[in-house]
Amino acid sequence: MIPLSWYLIVAALLFCIGGYGVFARRNAVAILMGVELMLNAVNINLVAFWRYTILLNPNPANVTSGWAWAIFVLTVAAAEAAVGLALIISVYRRRDSVVAEELDLLKN
Repeated sequence: MIPLSWYLIVAALLFCIGGYGVFARRNAVAILMGVELMLNAVNINLVAFWRYTILLNPNPANVTSGWAWAIFVLTVAAAEAAVGLALIISVYRRRDSVVAEELDLLKN
């Protein structure tokens, strides 16, 4: 069986790559992809901790809690991607650019 620490290391690396993608990129689509990577790292943590909690305490109340939270996070991520891409398409049609530094539509 794979130790819990390996899952946590993979999730931490994935989260760091996503954080780099959010903070270092100028393109709005690349920023959204970085956020999605960060949410997937959270899902890995949720499922890994759920699995090791079930092994330590096989209580029937804990059986679906990790998967339920992971599905909830996936649902939120899908909604975030849909709304974010709709906003990016709208901004692109208006300004012909998706560079995040140039998005000052709410000013004045």
